Amino acid sequence: MLQAQETTEKKLDTVHKIKPFVLDEVIVSTAFNKIQSQNVMKVEHATIKELQQRGTATLIEGLATIPGVSQISTGTSIGKPVIRGLSANRVLVYSQGVRIENQQFGDEHGLGLNDAGVESVEVIKGPASLLYGSDALGGVLYFNPEKFANSGTLKTDFSQKFFSNTLGSNSSFGIKTSTENWKFLARGTYNTHSDYKVPFGDQVTNTRYNETDFKTGIGYSNSKFSTVFRYNLNKLDLGITENGISEQSSSKKTMFPSQAIDNNLLSLNSIFFFKNSKLDVDLGYIDNNRSELEEGNIAVLRMKLKTFNYNAKYHLPKFGKLESIFGIQGMHQTNNNSGEEYLIPDATTNDFGVFGTGNYEWKSNVLQGGLRFDNRQIVTLAQGISGDEGSFEAIDKSYDSFNASLGYKTNLAKDFILRANLASGFRAPNLAELTSNGVHEGTNRYEVGNSDLKTEQNVQTDLNLEYKSSHFEFFVNGFYNNINNYIYTSPRGDVIANNDVFAYTQDNAKLYGGEIGLHFHPHPLDWLHYETSFETVTGKKKNGDYLPLIPANNWNNTIRTEFKNKNWLEEGFATLNVSSTFNQNNVSGFETKTNGYTLLNLGFGGKIKLGKTAFDVNLNGNNLFDKTYIAHLSRLKTDGIPNIGRNIVLGLNFNL
Repeated sequence: MLQAQETTEKKLDTVHKIKPFVLDEVIVSTAFNKIQSQNVMKVEHATIKELQQRGTATLIEGLATIPGVSQISTGTSIGKPVIRGLSANRVLVYSQGVRIENQQFGDEHGLGLNDAGVESVEVIKGPASLLYGSDALGGVLYFNPEKFANSGTLKTDFSQKFFSNTLGSNSSFGIKTSTENWKFLARGTYNTHSDYKVPFGDQVTNTRYNETDFKTGIGYSNSKFSTVFRYNLNKLDLGITENGISEQSSSKKTMFPSQAIDNNLLSLNSIFFFKNSKLDVDLGYIDNNRSELEEGNIAVLRMKLKTFNYNAKYHLPKFGKLESIFGIQGMHQTNNNSGEEYLIPDATTNDFGVFGTGNYEWKSNVLQGGLRFDNRQIVTLAQGISGDEGSFEAIDKSYDSFNASLGYKTNLAKDFILRANLASGFRAPNLAELTSNGVHEGTNRYEVGNSDLKTEQNVQTDLNLEYKSSHFEFFVNGFYNNINNYIYTSPRGDVIANNDVFAYTQDNAKLYGGEIGLHFHPHPLDWLHYETSFETVTGKKKNGDYLPLIPANNWNNTIRTEFKNKNWLEEGFATLNVSSTFNQNNVSGFETKTNGYTLLNLGFGGKIKLGKTAFDVNLNGNNLFDKTYIAHLSRLKTDGIPNIGRNIVLGLNFNL
């Protein structure tokens, strides 16, 4: 299987050399792993190298440059993905073929992934519950790990990045080798940053962080069987800012309060090849240990989340032009507390889902549909004295959901694709929404859960028109998303512990909008590219009030030139990016409006050859004019703290 993948990659590379602008990638996150032009769903695909060339400091910052994707941020260290206005548990994240579970319901809980050792990311914008179950109501981020080396080769590499704003450093070393049947790789990364600077030089105290990441994998394949085991250890030491711009320091040692997070991810993917069919099995185990320290090294809050995932898909023999898959999927999860404070109670969650999907293709047409049933059971233990702050009552809940999807793709003309999709999704309420009883740090309010919350259920309609040729690409995406039982917080009208009380409640809601863009690559000016895209989303409750945490409209423009010097430079490029974010005046009753802003970013890079030595270099200047701005989805907005100022990023990569 691995050899087959390498052959496919070589064929794609050949296509790329003939038509360097038109890239048609195999999409892994969808059921039938079609190339993009054959896929019923429009899936955004970006390599990590492409994101890094934009000079962003973190993985989530890079993702936020993809149309339709944004982030809820706390400084530079914590970012939560937002897809078309939906975030937190409504967006599912996959890495190494396993759904990531890391207490992601919390505002101060980031993605917990490092981009080192990741090949690419795929973004499904819309409900993907048919394939992924609960929490894929808003979309999916699917990270593909780096590929193994080609058979009979040994490769080592070292990369180093420097960040002027945070005095940051990111170092990574990798090694990989392969024989005809066996594959092995390993990669270690260390990432460290001081407090970030706002424009004009002041630092936001205790936004510093340190990260250690280790990834390894081993694979075996023959003509009948393929298996890959991967392991990822990610250790985070995050400072949490409380006083905004106060003590100024270049230290990278975190102050209190801080978070210490250890995340262990183990995955095993095995594929069994039969005569006319195959069985694809993914097993995953995640051990997430989250500690919050307030004044010393003894954690006042410590949560240990253990999650076992399984996912089995049987690809039935092809029947004429019909391909079909039958699958089961599930999860067993336990949450245990060992600190003085409890954010959520001790709990056990069990998921089980069964689904079937089919893909019928004729000429340039594809019709795809499927049906799925899911059950989620949540059992929690009582804690404390009923009615007191920090106490929890025991609950035992079960949630069922049927979901379906139907999609159609056709070529209206040569190089002109139409995609139409109708899909439902669901999300069972999480533990915070069901059980909260205390002051929520960062929001300065007392939150009360609601054990009677129902399952969120949505139906989304998507329409995609796409024209793509060697020198011109145009796309327009539109969506309408209707969500029943949308969960949000609302003021209850009383005060506890000097904080206004907010209770979790539900209402029907709708979100609508889309993305439009073009990419012009004129002939004979093959060295010149112009890209522009505009994205918008509006979210409203049934009564017409706006939903919170909806990103502002954005217009992004990039001019890119490509060049080379046969003596010392290959794959050279230079980029000028102008990103304009508009005013966000459509806010909920508890949000403040946000002014628009425009940022200028420059980039330069390529492969430099000095004798027998060759290395890649990227030099980026982000927010080059040191513009003072506050993003609408910044959690530091309520304190009037601006986002990061000018940041010069230098990246070097050596193949040893």
